[in-house]
Amino acid sequence: MIRFHSRVFSVFVCCVLLSVFYSRDVHAQAQPAQQQQPVPFQMVQPHPAAKLAQRMEIDAKRAVTDINGDDALPRSREFLRVDSSYYVGWMYEGVSKYIHAADYLGFKNASVPLEHALYSMERDYKKFLSNRTPDVIQYIGEYRFHLDYTQIAYYLMNCYSNMEQPDKVIALLRRVLHWNFQRDFYMDAYDFLAWTVHRNRFYTSDKYPFLKNSINENEKLANSYLDSQLRRLARNEALNARVFKPGYDDMDKMSVYHYKNILYSYAFKIDSAQHYFDLMRNSPVFSHNNYATFRAICGDFRTAESEYKKASQQDPGDKRLQEWAYYTSILDIYKGNPAAGADMMRDMIKAAGSTPGFGWYNIGLARSMYYNGNINDAITYINKAAEFKEVHIGTTLGQSHYDFSIQLQKLMDKEAQWEMQKFENSNWWYNPYVLARMGRILGDKYMQQFLIINQFSQNPERDRVIYKLFSTESTVSWDEVWYLIRDFSTRFFLDKFKYEAETDTRKYIRKYFQFFVARLEMKQGNYTLARTMLDGILQGPTIDAEYEKLFIARIMQAQAECAKERKDDVAYNDWMYKMYQLYPQLIPFTGLQMNMALHINGLADQQVLDRLKSCNINWSAGSNAPRAFITFRHVNKHNDVEYYVQDAAGRIIVPRQSFAYVAPQDAGITLAYRLFNVGAKNPHADEVADK
Repeated sequence: MIRFHSRVFSVFVCCVLLSVFYSRDVHAQAQPAQQQQPVPFQMVQPHPAAKLAQRMEIDAKRAVTDINGDDALPRSREFLRVDSSYYVGWMYEGVSKYIHAADYLGFKNASVPLEHALYSMERDYKKFLSNRTPDVIQYIGEYRFHLDYTQIAYYLMNCYSNMEQPDKVIALLRRVLHWNFQRDFYMDAYDFLAWTVHRNRFYTSDKYPFLKNSINENEKLANSYLDSQLRRLARNEALNARVFKPGYDDMDKMSVYHYKNILYSYAFKIDSAQHYFDLMRNSPVFSHNNYATFRAICGDFRTAESEYKKASQQDPGDKRLQEWAYYTSILDIYKGNPAAGADMMRDMIKAAGSTPGFGWYNIGLARSMYYNGNINDAITYINKAAEFKEVHIGTTLGQSHYDFSIQLQKLMDKEAQWEMQKFENSNWWYNPYVLARMGRILGDKYMQQFLIINQFSQNPERDRVIYKLFSTESTVSWDEVWYLIRDFSTRFFLDKFKYEAETDTRKYIRKYFQFFVARLEMKQGNYTLARTMLDGILQGPTIDAEYEKLFIARIMQAQAECAKERKDDVAYNDWMYKMYQLYPQLIPFTGLQMNMALHINGLADQQVLDRLKSCNINWSAGSNAPRAFITFRHVNKHNDVEYYVQDAAGRIIVPRQSFAYVAPQDAGITLAYRLFNVGAKNPHADEVADK
């Protein structure tokens, strides 16, 4: 989940007021003493006498220079030339560098002037920072220092966080709390303490002294910080009620609620999380992204998709992973449209370039390519993600999530490569060349499993993020989890998922645990029991046929496997036909043979047809077999094949498409995949070209 910039809206109002007070203060100080009219109070001069002229000059220029603007950095250099001991020049330099940072080095460079600014401010304006007052006139003179200090600290905190230095974050937050500001402005320190603890919840005090020694203890600590923030707001009300208008702290409370719903969503306390989302619903800081993820873990994919679309209109304010895009690509896979997810990931990669999020989008693109059947492309993109140094900004998704997602995708790719050999060669079991390739792939698969297990065994979150299907901190689909557990202790996982199926309070999610139980029963040889369970799941009232096509297709696959083991050919053919109608891209990678009727038009290229027929497809004209229509053309020495597939009722499953080819052997394999709506399998890019 993301940390939304809930401070920006409330601080914007404060900045408007500050500009009025600030320019008024500078103007008043610039007048000759004899021309000033008597006033009922004496504004205390904040600057030291020896630096008064220089700092008033900087203040005057600062009043007309946007710290977030393009001229902030050159202006900072001017400020430092005038008076390098004044914090303002360092602040402008640090904020400008932070805004343009996109990697570790960028944030490190930004942190140096920000640290200098904070030190200079504490040295010269300690009196103004430590004061608390209910007097609005007196507060005007101190207000800008409180605001500047919290702004500097906020950006510095983000630098430390983005450099993965949580110990420095905690030290800085404690430093801010030391001043006990009556308004927090940019730095609601207790909220950020809670966020930092939650973000590092899977570590212990051995690594970071500010943590406890278990995830549960760390989550309890994070919640206690949020409770402290609410108490702090209540204590400060006695002062602030006389300075600010009623409702001044509404946004401060919303910030607490924002982090509360993150913690409760993570803990699967559905009612409590929904309560805090409801409290925030009409607030401008309501995070549609987080609410979408929350609805997704509840199995409400329809609402999740709608909320992710709204999240796409919310500007996070910095360069970071757009979670809404990454998770929408997974929903597209659930809906049976992985090509749409792939298009979205390509658009995000193009827009982001090599900035934070680039690696995540490549993971998403690799996953979409996998479910679309483009395994070679999936391998290419997951390798790009593995080679990219991702920076995790403003999100609870960290490096461990990133590495796990990559390794699991690589394992799935190995599984797919193994199945591809069987699909492309129906005689694989007595073909020595194919068996040799399969042996090499199997060795790579075992090595990949070894890497994952070594990594996974060190992950204390596996019970609540991976095995607990649909978690706010999960970065993989439920289907990918099956590839993780399928080759390991069946009895262990059978007991675990039986328990979850009986106890999980999310009514739309229980069927997923039941499905895993049925699959595990199949591994135990209990096919009759599994078939009964699968029938019950399909007949259940909680399936959304539009948003759960992948789930339905996997049930059909399991039903076909059960029928095959029972030697029930009629049921097997029926389930395979239904699966083909729903999600044909999956079939070449299941090891199951599909019935299909073949209709040839034009002068056939026999070499292409021979290679096509050597693939694992049963060319039958059965009543429930899809019908493939293939047309060969030979024009001006160019070879072209056109194809489309209908179901038995005449509905188009694979739309009319064509491709040119040079090598008939490769064209036969390409055509076999394309009849399952898989994009061209392209083993030799220079020999097979898409039209």
